Parts: sequence; structure tokens; C-alpha cells
Amino acid sequence: MTSRFIHLRVHSEYSIVDGIVRIPTLLEKVVADAMPAVALTDQTNLFALVKFYRSALARGVKPIIGADFYVRHAKQRENSRLTLLCMNNVGYRNITELITKAYTHGQQSGLACVDQEWVTEHAEGLIAISGGLAGELGQLLLKDKQELAETYLNDCAKVFKDRFYIELQRTGRDNEETYNQRAIALAKA
Repeated sequence: MTSRFIHLRVHSEYSIVDGIVRIPTLLEKVVADAMPAVALTDQTNLFALVKFYRSALARGVKPIIGADFYVRHAKQRENSRLTLLCMNNVGYRNITELITKAYTHGQQSGLACVDQEWVTEHAEGLIAISGGLAGELGQLLLKDKQELAETYLNDCAKVFKDRFYIELQRTGRDNEETYNQRAIALAKA
């Protein structure tokens, strides 16, 4: 029986700051759990891309290429998180362009960040996942700013069309259940 669950946000040892899973170990677990695919979304990099892609294909697993980004918003001081996944070659080129801009023009307090405008310019061929608690949507929902959360969601729907997804997390972190309830309510609305 094929698993219906697919990890769409995994950081490997190549994420440098917060990943520890090694590619072979990840793929062993994916195969053992009968997952047909897995996304590798290291923090603002594609360092593991070739190793991950080849290893996944060799094991019969569909590799999904992506990256997590810190996003700067013009009107806010806090950066938020956003996960982007490649749908096709155009998406791959756009994600590499965003990574390049993050390192060449987006350095902020030791982090490679992208501006929200850059994400909008390079959205073609990409699927966006909201970033959970650390995403812009999550931060607005946790601050109980429902109207701003709705506006942000509508803006993302315009940029990504039918390719923007609200991320739910169940890892036992503080405020996670509050966020999940509000995110589900927003998605239903």
C-alpha cells in the first residue's frame, strides 16, 4: 500500500544551520514508509541537489526540489519563512535566481534573505507553502490579525494562483495548536 503522506519540507545536513539528516538516511526512511516522493528544502541553498536527485531516482522515489527562504517584508521588521517547490524547469531557474539574489543582495544580520517583491517576480513555475508558525501568515494569525492574514492570503493567491498552500504542523511546538486552528478556519473561509 502506498503512503498518502509526503514530506514537503525537509532540511538535510546541507541546510547548515538546522538540518542533520543525511540523504541516504532520509531516503531509507522514505522507502520504508512507502512514500512515493519527498521534497528537500534546505535553507536558501541547493547544495544537496545532485546527490538527493540521483539517490532518490535510484530508489524509485520522486525527488521534489525546493528551498526554504527568509522573506523580508517592506512594512515589517521581522523576517518570515516561505517554502518554495519547483514544478518544472522554469521554477528551477526561478528558485536559483532567488537563491542568488538572497546571497548577493539580501544579506541581513548574517542571513541570506529574499525580498517579497523578488518572490513575486520569480513565482512562475513554483509552488509556495506558507511556512507554518514562522511564515508571514502564521505570524499574523498568532498575533490575531485576521484581516491582515486574509489580505496576505489573497495577495499570495494572486501571485501563485492555485499554487499557494497553508502549512499545518504538528510537532508539539508552542502556539502550534492555536496556529493550526486559526489556519484551518482561514482555509475553510
